Amino acid sequence: MAKEPMRVLVTGAAGQIGYALVPMIARGVMLGTDQPVILHMLDIPPAAEALNGVKMELVDAAFPLLKGVVATTDVVEACTGVNVAVMVGGFPRKEGMERKDVMSKNVSIYKAQASALEAHAAPNCKVLVVANPANTNALILKEFAPSIPERNVTCLTRLDHNRALGQISERLNVQVSDVKNVIIWGNHSSTQYPDVNHATVKTSSGEKPVCELVADDAWLNGEFITTVQQRGAAIIKGTFVSMGVYSDGSYGVPAGLIYSFPVTCSGGEWKIVQGLPIDEFSRKKMDATAQELSEEKALAYSCLE
Repeated sequence: MAKEPMRVLVTGAAGQIGYALVPMIARGVMLGTDQPVILHMLDIPPAAEALNGVKMELVDAAFPLLKGVVATTDVVEACTGVNVAVMVGGFPRKEGMERKDVMSKNVSIYKAQASALEAHAAPNCKVLVVANPANTNALILKEFAPSIPERNVTCLTRLDHNRALGQISERLNVQVSDVKNVIIWGNHSSTQYPDVNHATVKTSSGEKPVCELVADDAWLNGEFITTVQQRGAAIIKGTFVSMGVYSDGSYGVPAGLIYSFPVTCSGGEWKIVQGLPIDEFSRKKMDATAQELSEEKALAYSCLE
């Protein structure tokens, strides 16, 4: 029996990321090759013509799974009935702008979109925030869409996770699919902490710790971290990945932040991996990114006053 279509919202759909993303969703890359979708695409009024062009291209491509397209500049129309929301749109930082200026504009955008999702999205809607500052945008959205379960609101640190995998695979000259269980802790920013203390590599003689194979603490604690922080890999079933989720206090991270943790995903749900030992170096890095997120949260809330 054919599945009912799922309504998927992509904000900022006329931008470069949105333009690349929507055909992948229409092909079933995100929700599966047996899941029909109705795409909801939202962008700002100046991008209306480009947005309509994206719609025409989707229709012309005749994707078998694509059962409809809504292209709009109206946030209520865009959010009505959606089961999944991918929040790509946001206000980018421009030359000469202060951090608070960018935060203020994004707080306003995400408050409005959260309110529309709260009032009009389908029950149990799942929301992924991509636009920066991703963690804090996700937190604002969670605060203004209280009926959406907090575990349904996440932000994207998977790109950082994949960058870390890529760096290790290049360093050891192995396939990226043979590297697993790196962790991105904290913020999707330059304070994030890429952690390989629990990572392993599949070798001909079994799985070996990354730290043992690299055997270069100076590189692991220096160039590796800064490369991942400042600059995207296949994950096999049974490993954990990184995702910005609502903190429950795990690993001493203050509850109430959207923080990147190691998680496992199964059946459409995520769960923080528990019980990993944390050394002193890691603790300091994890606390530093948590501190930045606490400061961003305070700054974002001040923009609401």
